[in-house]
Amino acid sequence: MRTLHPSPFDLFDRLEQQLQTAERVPAAEIHETEDSYTIALELPGVDRASIDVKATDRSLIISAERRCQPPATPSAAAAAPEAGSSEAPAAEGRRRAPLLSEFRYGTWSRSFRFPGGIQRDALEAHYRDGLLTVTAPKAQSLTTVSVKVAD
Repeated sequence: MRTLHPSPFDLFDRLEQQLQTAERVPAAEIHETEDSYTIALELPGVDRASIDVKATDRSLIISAERRCQPPATPSAAAAAPEAGSSEAPAAEGRRRAPLLSEFRYGTWSRSFRFPGGIQRDALEAHYRDGLLTVTAPKAQSLTTVSVKVAD
């Protein structure tokens, strides 16, 4: 028999489904000085070669990919079956599925828009210990265009 009021446990189930399918983006921290903006992103486990930083006049687009790494192969002693065991050692190069994985793999992209212009040619990006730091100097001059109104 179905009731009109959902169970509180149904709410937990729906929340868990939403969390599993939610897009995960890296945490960011942005600082502003008189001369520049500094953006720091947490990117643990990301290969430096997969990071892409692009800039327009007032925005910065950062994208990367976190690839699934195969688990370390067990040592020969650990892979050998126990005496009397009928299990054969795992095939060389065969990957085992994890018992639990909360890691998120795949590509993602984040964009940041600044209140003022940035110098695209002077961007600097450094990646160390899972932290990407991008420094975007502020544009020193803003262009203004005057348009003469025709009759």
